[in-house]
Amino acid sequence: MTVEQALLGFTAVAVLLTIMPGLDSAMVLRSAISQGPRHAVATGVGINTGAFAWGAAAAVGISALLTASETAYTAVKLAGAVYMLWLGSSLLWKSFRRRHAPVPVDGVPAPPGERLAAAWAKGLGTNLLNPKVGVFYIAMIPQFMPAGVSPLLMGLALAGIHVLLSVVWFGLIISAAHLARKALQAPRSVKITDRLTGLALLGFGTSLAIKH
Repeated sequence: MTVEQALLGFTAVAVLLTIMPGLDSAMVLRSAISQGPRHAVATGVGINTGAFAWGAAAAVGISALLTASETAYTAVKLAGAVYMLWLGSSLLWKSFRRRHAPVPVDGVPAPPGERLAAAWAKGLGTNLLNPKVGVFYIAMIPQFMPAGVSPLLMGLALAGIHVLLSVVWFGLIISAAHLARKALQAPRSVKITDRLTGLALLGFGTSLAIKH
């Protein structure tokens, strides 16, 4: 397998992974609707930072611990489950507790706004505390590792492809939300989005906690 073949093959797999409905897309969409494009971008950057970190860890063999050590995998899994449950519960609680003011059309987040750093941290935490992402990288990257190529550099290149695809996908989600902003940023739509995202996080966290 040549480097070019490896890159193309991994790109095909990464495209399918990127466009599959999941928490990453839900988090970005929720931020775009309830807080505006800047927070959605920050959330997406956080998610991609986590993905790149997982890719780098897989490239140097660190995340192999997740497949070799049941204790390490369980620890990360439970930490991720607690984080997902907390985040999902928070979204549901806020959606029922307070009234949502419409997000301004220019994309400036409605008060009380969340700092961009907090949006980035939520995206990062959602990705880093998902051991399935690490398992994906440690399972996939070795399959696209040509002989005679630096594992670290190749692993980073493959992770970079996934990140670039995610940037494009998140950009499409944010753009679509922006075009439909008048309908999506109504208080009722924001509440529905927060509740659906909250339920998705609770479901994913519960599944992560109880699944062996």
